[in-house]
Amino acid sequence: MSKLVRDKIPEIITRNDEIIPSTHIAIGEDLLDALDKKLDEEIAEFRSAPDAHSAVEEIADIIEVLLALAHFRGFSPEQIEAIRLEKRAKRGGFEKGIILE
Repeated sequence: MSKLVRDKIPEIITRNDEIIPSTHIAIGEDLLDALDKKLDEEIAEFRSAPDAHSAVEEIADIIEVLLALAHFRGFSPEQIEAIRLEKRAKRGGFEKGIILE
C-alpha cells in the first residue's frame, strides 16, 4: 500500500482490527514526496466529494497536509497567515470570482 497516513492511523488499525500494520517513518525528501502525493490525493477527494459535509472534511485534510508541508520546509502557521493577509490586503482574495481575459 505504501501511503502517508495521519499519525494515529496505525494505532486505530491495531485497536479496531487487532493487527499491527507494517509501517516506516519517512524523512527528508521521502517525506516531502509523500506529502506532495497526499496533497494530490486529498485534492482529488475534494473534487469528487459527494456533499458539503464531505467537501469540508476534505478541505480540512488539504489544510492539514499544507501545514505539514510548511512545517517541514521551516515555516510556521503564523508566518503563512501573515503572508496570506499581506497578499490579501495588497491584491485581494478570490471571493468575487474575477476571471481575467
